[in-house]
Amino acid sequence: MKRRTFVKTSITAAASATVLENLISVEKESSKKPNLLIIQCDELNFRTIGSYRDTLPDEQAFMWGKKMVVETPHIDSLAAEGTLCTKFYAATPVCSPSRSSFISGCFPQNTGVPKNDLPIEDSIVTFAHLLGDAGYATGYAGKWHLDGDGKPQWDPRRDFGFGDNRYMFNRGHWKQFEDTENGPRIKARDGKGRPTYSVEGADEESFATDWLSNKAIDFIEEHKSEPFCYMLAIPDPHGPDTVRVPYDTMLDDSDSEMPRTFDKSAKDVPSWAEPADKCNYKMAAYLGMMKCIDDNVGRILGTLRERNIIDDTIVIFTADHGDLRGEHHRQNKGVPLEASAKVPFIIRYPKKIAAARRIDNVLNTVDFQSTILSMMGIKKSGNEEGRDASQILTTGSVPKGWSDVTFMRSTGAIGATNGWVAAVTPRHKLILSDKDEPWLLDLDEDPDELTNFVHDEKQRETARNLAKEIEAYGKRHNDPYTTNAKIRKALEELAGYTG
Repeated sequence: MKRRTFVKTSITAAASATVLENLISVEKESSKKPNLLIIQCDELNFRTIGSYRDTLPDEQAFMWGKKMVVETPHIDSLAAEGTLCTKFYAATPVCSPSRSSFISGCFPQNTGVPKNDLPIEDSIVTFAHLLGDAGYATGYAGKWHLDGDGKPQWDPRRDFGFGDNRYMFNRGHWKQFEDTENGPRIKARDGKGRPTYSVEGADEESFATDWLSNKAIDFIEEHKSEPFCYMLAIPDPHGPDTVRVPYDTMLDDSDSEMPRTFDKSAKDVPSWAEPADKCNYKMAAYLGMMKCIDDNVGRILGTLRERNIIDDTIVIFTADHGDLRGEHHRQNKGVPLEASAKVPFIIRYPKKIAAARRIDNVLNTVDFQSTILSMMGIKKSGNEEGRDASQILTTGSVPKGWSDVTFMRSTGAIGATNGWVAAVTPRHKLILSDKDEPWLLDLDEDPDELTNFVHDEKQRETARNLAKEIEAYGKRHNDPYTTNAKIRKALEELAGYTG
């Protein structure tokens, strides 16, 4: 063979090999399974996150005054590089029921967990089960709250698909953890060796948020070369309102202002919105916990970047429910008001989700399983009751037949018929209870949620349509609240509203 011919042939072969390698590389990249990392906080008021404040007018964003703010650059970076959902609600705005709906895609009344401290039913199939079956390494660290009243109860026997659940504890809001030769334990102890919620002596190695984040980082390091699913359930910023140095002195409670709705009158409000006898709106420690959470989100994202897998990982930041923090002169959660029931949901995955997108469609914890499994190309269990919102997240458009209505219910005993149930749209909430007249909230007209529009002539059709939605939901998802005589009467009257 002449040299010129050999060189030409060699170059052609080399070029073909390069093209083939590139095609194989592209094919491998397109078929690569995405990792899934979920960071779920406990009792988080969405107004404490910068990217959520940016969606609100000042009077709603700075509920405790402009001095009572911490920046959350790492959580905000997820929104800047991904999608922020402004209308994501807890199916029941209480710990256990909300968590049961999130991991199962079923409404709380159908998981065995309509209230706190109940064990989730053995038959429940979670997204972790399905991802594990698809070859994923799965794990969980932090508060579980789905195995009854055990406290702390490390490493529950029933792991529900989370294969590495060594650092899963059933419940409690402990402030310090440590590793021992016998496994993890609560570090803070009283004089008799019993575990306590004390924060005294906590540091960046032992404080709950830091310690649990370290476990997430360890799992990522161990499984960085294979598809993984990890859920980090941080027990803050739930009470007790304590946080380690230096976060405990970043703000001063003397700068806390009363929320706009703090002094609302108890007159003419429904039972589910009655002001509490005692109510704390002081925010220094709460915001200190949020700053610590954000710093640890930054550490976790840094690990994903250092290992060059951040764009291969679906990262989700969310919470189980909110915290009123003095709004409506109430504390904690459990009611359909925004600060209690609405939670952050931010998702970053640049291979499928646009940067800096805002979704205003109404979504719910019960929608999570169907949505994430569809996005990841994983077959569902078939038992999911939530909607598949993957098209909304990936394209910004609603799928054919989408109904922009979701549902919430109060906590209650298994089979109980006394409680409240709500239909929610991006603008309205219709709340029916066994104790009160129907309430229709209009977030456009009254973002403070102080006015009942159910008798407003202009809102007649809205009330009628949402009553019909609740009626259909109750039958479809076996909600015993909709069988209550007073709620049934309200449904009938509203559905046939005559003024």
